[in-house]
Amino acid sequence: MDSMRYIKSFFILCSCLCVLSLGASAGGDTTRNKTTAVADDGGITLPGSFTSVKFATDLGRARHLVVAANGDVFVKLDKLKDGKGILRLRDTNGDGKADNITGFGKFTGTGIKIKNGYLYASDNSGVYRFKIDEKTGAVDEASVQRIVTGLWDRHQHEAKAFTLDNEGNLYVNIGAPSNCCQVQDRTKGSPGIDPCPILDSAGGIWQFKADKLNQSYGQGVRYATGLRNVVGLDWNTEVNDLYVTQHGRDMLFQFNPELYDQKAGAENPAEEMFRIKKGADCGWPYCYYDNDKKGKLLNPEYGGNRNKTGRCDMKTKSIVQFPGHLAPNDLLFYTGNSFPARYKNGAFIAFHGSWNRSPEPQAGYFVVFVPFKNGMPTAKWEVFANGFAGANINRATYRPCGLAQGTDGSLYVADDNNGTVWKISYNGK
Repeated sequence: MDSMRYIKSFFILCSCLCVLSLGASAGGDTTRNKTTAVADDGGITLPGSFTSVKFATDLGRARHLVVAANGDVFVKLDKLKDGKGILRLRDTNGDGKADNITGFGKFTGTGIKIKNGYLYASDNSGVYRFKIDEKTGAVDEASVQRIVTGLWDRHQHEAKAFTLDNEGNLYVNIGAPSNCCQVQDRTKGSPGIDPCPILDSAGGIWQFKADKLNQSYGQGVRYATGLRNVVGLDWNTEVNDLYVTQHGRDMLFQFNPELYDQKAGAENPAEEMFRIKKGADCGWPYCYYDNDKKGKLLNPEYGGNRNKTGRCDMKTKSIVQFPGHLAPNDLLFYTGNSFPARYKNGAFIAFHGSWNRSPEPQAGYFVVFVPFKNGMPTAKWEVFANGFAGANINRATYRPCGLAQGTDGSLYVADDNNGTVWKISYNGK
């Protein structure tokens, strides 16, 4: 009996040593945000060999997010939580979940990025920055500087999403506080104002210097116009161009039932993705992209009859179109190496989901992927991560809002309904 117990103990010990040896040989990468154990699949559906974990929960209205070089995840909040507008999420034990959460800053809003030793963030009237040591994740709260100030904040499309290029420039969305620039906003029968006076100060992307303090309209450049509201934008480093996703207008069916039935009103106008060059005019409020007609048409408020193109023929064309009212809230070009090769330099887009497709079912609440090559899409968009809405699509549990790439090539997704952050990893060959 004693000999049998000895033999069993010997084999147990050998098995444990083997497991430890395999774990050590596979470890290599000690980056803080590398997942080493996944105990929670996050409740969403993904393509084969992709897995997810709820990295953090109950954060508040988590909008955009960014990952520092040491693996810390910084989340921008739409509303203060415990008096803080930015949260730092840290995974100290490598299990793929944040176990150390702290906050700083008093500003609320949507955008957040890290560039050249600074953490940039926005509120609804401008952009500011803090010094950050990316090796440790330490942020110098006392170093806060206001980079851009005094931008329109009129309580409709007020979020100042932004991105930066590699030449010291900052690109800021200034959303139009309007549906389609009518004399009386969102009123049936009210004509569109022509020319639309809003475009002088909103409805486009403004370019500023990333390191110059207290800039406003006078120091900025209207880089692109004719964009109703852009919450998703990213600088594509492969081709050095700006890309944006626009929220389309509302109420085509409600205002013009003679031109659009309920189904057409739910599916139109398209949510559009643009490749932006300086001076681009994407057409709002005069034009919209009709998913059924497969082209850019005049809005009814400007003489459109669902056939006329008029001035829209001269506007910048979108490169991808999506169903109406899905609300693309973030855009990320994937530059990592841990996902399969087809994802390299492709675009992930987080769709916040609709509220205005009734009586059709609501839609969206997912993350899609668009394959790219040389700065242009190579195939139709596809749903990448789904299931955020839960059992009832008309009362979504989670609403995807922000995207970020981890230092290990993972993808982070933030939800602003329940304050959840998912980490998505690839575990295939």
